Amino acid sequence: MISPYSLTVPGGVQNQILCLAKAVRKLGIDVRVLGPCDGPPPETGITPLGNSLPMATNGSIAPLAPDAAAQLRVIRALRDEQFDVLHVHEPLAPGPTLTAIVLKQSPIVATYHRSGHSKFYDYFNRPAKWAASRIEINCAVSEEAAKTARDALGGEYEILFNGIDLDLFRNDGQRKTNPTIFFVGRHEPRKGLEVLIRSMGYLPQEVNLWVASEGPETNRLKDLAKGDTRISWLGTISDSEKIQRLQECSVLCAPSLGGESFGIVLLEAMAAGTPVVSSSIPGYSKLAREGADAILTKTGDPISLSDGLRLALYNSELTKEIVDSGRNRAEQFSMEKLANRYIDVYQRALSTAPSVPLAKGRQFFSGTLDGLKS
Repeated sequence: MISPYSLTVPGGVQNQILCLAKAVRKLGIDVRVLGPCDGPPPETGITPLGNSLPMATNGSIAPLAPDAAAQLRVIRALRDEQFDVLHVHEPLAPGPTLTAIVLKQSPIVATYHRSGHSKFYDYFNRPAKWAASRIEINCAVSEEAAKTARDALGGEYEILFNGIDLDLFRNDGQRKTNPTIFFVGRHEPRKGLEVLIRSMGYLPQEVNLWVASEGPETNRLKDLAKGDTRISWLGTISDSEKIQRLQECSVLCAPSLGGESFGIVLLEAMAAGTPVVSSSIPGYSKLAREGADAILTKTGDPISLSDGLRLALYNSELTKEIVDSGRNRAEQFSMEKLANRYIDVYQRALSTAPSVPLAKGRQFFSGTLDGLKS
């Protein structure tokens, strides 16, 4: 599995790659993950490809590795290892995934995560289509991500939604007695944190807000919320703390304005038995069904958001229905189910090379890159 983003920087794509690799290993298949790492690899089974560089993309900053040194490490890995299948995530992102596709020494499975317009597809449409033509099987994490890729590149895409490790969220924590809202996400315009902060002005004084993570808008948003002692700024938190707070808060709020292809944090909240209030952007509304799994509000509207939050915080009968439905919804997206589906995809990709069958215990990526010097 190849990641274009630094595996030591928190992110939805990186988390999916690491969790999927772990789930596939549990099913008896060895997996090696290749990707940039800004520091020691976060887990075993990772081949670091060097440091990343922050680059603007899709209204956010992505930790990519487009430099020559990282590509040389990819080339070395592809040359030295006997890879049976390459699973590339965000295949046309500048860096390791694109290099692996250009060199193509094994059948390739690609997963598209991005939703929304891409200038890369505009400026480099012909070479992007050529690179995409070298992929055996295309997958996308949502209909929105598939549409983004299809509109730019053509082709067919299998929808394989993101998954979560349900076991991580099943140990119920003790809920806070005071009504508490939890927000986690990079502090940038598309995440809608400003809308949530403004909505606090319409909520009772007893309501608290936990704000996790950081970003380019952190200082401005802190100034906007200055004087509101109900808001706690947690900074960057670990995955374990995120899970704990999901289990302790009264409601998860995801007020994104757009650019979300799936919304894994919504599923995580559902698995933790936490009600969800989110904006009604397509990436969320197709995952969390309005009135069943979540309360969806008008995108970018602080008053609509506060109304939804008030329902979740003070209507216990509605909240119980949402929590029960959400738990059932989360069960449909278990990482184990996703791993089994991807193994089927790998099998089909390998059918292009029948002399290299995939079997339990066989390594996709044998050997290591210990000899590769930084």
